[in-house]
Amino acid sequence: MLLKAHHIPNLITGLRILLVAPFLWSLLQEQYGVALLLFIIAGVSDALDGFLAKYFGWTSELGGLLDPIADKLLLMGAILSLGWLNELPYWLVALVILRDLIIIGGAISYHFLIERFTATPLMISKFNTLLQLILVCAAIVHYGMALLPSWLLIALIYLTALTTIWSGAAYVWRWSARARNREQ
Repeated sequence: MLLKAHHIPNLITGLRILLVAPFLWSLLQEQYGVALLLFIIAGVSDALDGFLAKYFGWTSELGGLLDPIADKLLLMGAILSLGWLNELPYWLVALVILRDLIIIGGAISYHFLIERFTATPLMISKFNTLLQLILVCAAIVHYGMALLPSWLLIALIYLTALTTIWSGAAYVWRWSARARNREQ
C-alpha cells in the first residue's frame, strides 16, 4: 500500500502510540528529562496530526478512533506511573481511572442498549484533560528537574480532581438525559 498524504495524521498518531512505552519506561526509571522530552514530542505530534486532519480534511474513522486511544494511553500511563512513584496522590489516580471507566462503560452501554454512540467531548472534559496534561508536566518538572512551589502542585491536584468529578458527572447526566428522551 502506497502512503498518501491523507494518511499522514494516522501515521503520526501511530508513532505517538509507539512513544508511550519509552515515555513510561523513562518515567518509571526516573529519567525525568527524557520523559519530559518524549511527553512534549507526543503533545506536539497530537497537535500536528489534529491540525493536518482538520486543515486539509484528512480525517478518517480510524483516526477518530486512534487519536483518543493514543491520548488516553499516554495520559493514563503517566498518571498511573506518577502515582506508582508516589508523586501523585493515590486518591487522585483512582479518581481519574474511575472517571474514565465510568465514561467508557457508559459509552459502551449507551451504544449497545440505546443507539449508536458517537463521541463528542464536552468542554469541561477538554479542560480536565488540559489540567491533567499540565499536572503531569508540572510533576515531572518538580520531581525530576526543578522544584516548583508546593502550592502550585497542590492547586493543580485539587483543580484536576474537581474537573475530573465535574466532567464525569456531566457525561453521566448527558447520557442519562439522552436515554430518557429516547424512551419517551
